[in-house]
Amino acid sequence: MTVQPADSILIVDFGSQVTQLIARRVREAGVYSEIAPFSHAAEAFERLRPKGIILSGGPSSVMWDDSPRAPQHFFDAGLPILAICYGQQTMAHQLGGRVAPSDNREFGRAFIEITGESMLFDGLWKQGEVHQVWMSHGDRVEALPEGFSVVAASEGAPYAIATDEKRRFFSLMFHPEVVHTPDGGKLLANFVRHVCGLPGDWTMAEYRQTKIADIRAQVGDGRVICGLSGGVDSAVAAVLIHEAIGSQLTCVFVDHGLMRANEAEQVVSLFRNSYNIPLVHVEAEQLFLSGLKGVDDPEAKRKFIGKTFIDVFEAEAQKIGGADFLAQGTLYPDVIESVSFTGGPSVTIKSHHNVGGLPERMNMQLVEPLRELFKDEVRALGRELGLPEAFVARHPFPGPGLAIRIPGEVTREKCDILRRADTIYLEEIRNAGLYDAIWQAFAVLLPVRTVGVMGDHRTYDHVCALRAVTSTDGMTADIYPFDAAFLSRVATRIVNEVRGINRVVYDYTSKPPGTIEWE
Repeated sequence: MTVQPADSILIVDFGSQVTQLIARRVREAGVYSEIAPFSHAAEAFERLRPKGIILSGGPSSVMWDDSPRAPQHFFDAGLPILAICYGQQTMAHQLGGRVAPSDNREFGRAFIEITGESMLFDGLWKQGEVHQVWMSHGDRVEALPEGFSVVAASEGAPYAIATDEKRRFFSLMFHPEVVHTPDGGKLLANFVRHVCGLPGDWTMAEYRQTKIADIRAQVGDGRVICGLSGGVDSAVAAVLIHEAIGSQLTCVFVDHGLMRANEAEQVVSLFRNSYNIPLVHVEAEQLFLSGLKGVDDPEAKRKFIGKTFIDVFEAEAQKIGGADFLAQGTLYPDVIESVSFTGGPSVTIKSHHNVGGLPERMNMQLVEPLRELFKDEVRALGRELGLPEAFVARHPFPGPGLAIRIPGEVTREKCDILRRADTIYLEEIRNAGLYDAIWQAFAVLLPVRTVGVMGDHRTYDHVCALRAVTSTDGMTADIYPFDAAFLSRVATRIVNEVRGINRVVYDYTSKPPGTIEWE
């Protein structure tokens, strides 16, 4: 049975693509939070016994017959409630107000004028001030429920902030969780700490001790096997589980030959030499590369890599005598994506392959000690556990690895060319002191060859694309604005030092909410 923090916030998810950001902002304020889809909110309420509730935004209209609702008893529980966008509309509707299509829809940057006072923004905003927010609504509240008052308005939302201070109900038409609302994080912190009265003392040290107790209670005398992918998530999970149960854990590292330069050696050294964790190193490069021969379709590559990974992993598990539990580095975004609006827990092996499922014949229970954490929180836990900074802070790298950064057929020659280019790129980023300012940077070997002149010779070689993005949440991304001198330096080194590449381009594409990998 998982031990829950005494103080927590329940976030009811109505389907907004940025609901995860609410949880992040609440945790940044030092308060534990969990997201539950509206269909499972009542059960989550009983389990968590939260000190406050946040209703998220969503794509529905409360005027639809089948649109989602908050459990009605939430409004009678005596708890503070913060309702955002669709959350505001369903709260108004459920409490007797009126919602209608807006004649002046707002999508994007907007400005609200503070027209009253509220404990929600006490010490943050004052009456008469104008503040930037981020709107995304086609409907709006046209009549407030009894007891509510308007304390802020915008051009398209006369009830931009409406509150019932007596019942501690607060509703916002805008999204405080996104970075485009500059004071949004402070507003959410005000709600959980000032309104809900929570101390904001939730830390990774507390999480570490709680999880160690959970792992020991779940595993008992059983044996655990953990699949290492070379990434931060599985490494942190393995070190945490080892701290809890010691030699009952065995790690299996399937080296598929699609990793960055020297990455396999770093993983083996870290676990065998620094942590003395039992590790099985499976060198399976030839198996994977031979299976990828002639495969062009990216989804076919993913599926082959995922299935082969599971097959190799299962064979190694049988060699060591089997195990009772399978450990995975499942993160909170994975959990949310697998349960929102479906209610079904994920059984996918979390090796970043995003394919295949855990075969029933393996007959193992899952141990997922990171399932309540976001990526940045996993990094914080890794530091708490003493993992080297160079390992904890490394950029995300998907399980299919170089296979999805080589569009078209994957060969050993192409992998070697790409590894050399990628190494130079990351080396120059580190030399410039930019590595920690970038969420993810990598090279891609394009399925394009161009004619070039190098010295007195014509060449016909590959084009290499470089990508670097910044992100505060891992859901949206923007390009990193390298200066021309940096890009020129990197391109010159790659063309001069990597045989097989004669042209380098930079990808200036930003990404909307969703994956920021090269797909």
